Amino acid sequence: MLKVQDYHRLVTHKDTGAFLKVVAADEATVAGKKASFVFVDELHEFGKKGRASNMLLEATGGLASRPEGFVIYATTQSEEPPAGVFKDKLAYARGVRDGEIEDQKFLPLIYEFPKPMLKAGAHKDLANAYVTNPNWGASVDIERIHQLHSQAAMKGEIGLKEFWAKHLNVEIGMNMRADRWAGADFWEQRGDRRVTLEYIKRECEVVVVGLDGGGLDDLLGLAVEGRLKGSTNCVLRNKAWIHPIGIERRKSEESKYLDFERDGDLVIVKRPGQDLEEVAAICKDLHDAGLLARIGLDPERTHKVVYQALIDAGIPEELIIGISQGWKLTGAMAVAERGLEDGSLTHAAQPLMAWCVGNAKVEPKGNASLITKQASGSAKIDPLMASLNAVTLMATNPQAAGGRSFWDK
Repeated sequence: MLKVQDYHRLVTHKDTGAFLKVVAADEATVAGKKASFVFVDELHEFGKKGRASNMLLEATGGLASRPEGFVIYATTQSEEPPAGVFKDKLAYARGVRDGEIEDQKFLPLIYEFPKPMLKAGAHKDLANAYVTNPNWGASVDIERIHQLHSQAAMKGEIGLKEFWAKHLNVEIGMNMRADRWAGADFWEQRGDRRVTLEYIKRECEVVVVGLDGGGLDDLLGLAVEGRLKGSTNCVLRNKAWIHPIGIERRKSEESKYLDFERDGDLVIVKRPGQDLEEVAAICKDLHDAGLLARIGLDPERTHKVVYQALIDAGIPEELIIGISQGWKLTGAMAVAERGLEDGSLTHAAQPLMAWCVGNAKVEPKGNASLITKQASGSAKIDPLMASLNAVTLMATNPQAAGGRSFWDK
């Protein structure tokens, strides 16, 4: 009844002529296909491809002439934070499920833990594994899952997070590598989406700005840290800019960059000097509001071009200072770690920053542990380094023009 052609990856029904074909996840391969039924397996892997949305559009475009046609997307969670088409489809499916989006022809079937269970850590108890495994004890071998859990536990938190993602559909919020920065352990719990630039201008008595990066194949990172009125607590907001050449040279990260652009946290530069102008405009706005105390930047890598842009925008020269890098940032690292741990430092819960913090690698240097771009390799951390520059400035207890420090009371 069925003719199987392994070399063509094709199964044909001999009586009806209907066939099932496996095709590679490639835009050229799927172009022109007119299938009645499309099955996309492991969608999270497509999220890592920059042009995956175009590829899926080609693969499913033929359904427009097939009224009986349909698409099934199947996937586990990713071992990395969701990105690209996977992130988009997951958000859409959750929106339909929760009644936020009306789509009568989209059926989301999502097996994941409710948020209260995740917050309570109930997903860590295998007694609750049935929630995300409807075939628990049937096609899912309980003993095998327990064995895999034990093996993952031996690898520590990294192994457990991968296990929870693959077998319990727990979304990874941030990459937690073994050589991570200590502040990463507290990063997610200190996020607050209320922290915008307008919030900082309204609620803070003084503001400092940190800058880092800025090469054509690099991110230009900006960090705005404000000290809340009548308090020692601080809030942090970030933004970054990237030139098209930076995306072209790192195609593996393209889907993430496009996600960050949609979030409004990353600007893809369209014309020369756009990034410098926009950074300078933000700093000038804070200065005009009477809040800006200092701007700190890397005197070697960032200083020259950014310095001139700030001066041209009307920022007083005495407000712009160089922040020594390398081991001299260990103090800022410690201050930021403590602030995240005790809650005195809150950030804006931006996916861009979760990615940068997850990218940061720490390497030992003598008696110190450093976050360096050399250790982190091609993974981008510029906005995080900008944040450490800002933390360095805020640790000096700055005052805005005409303002008073909390400590003067």
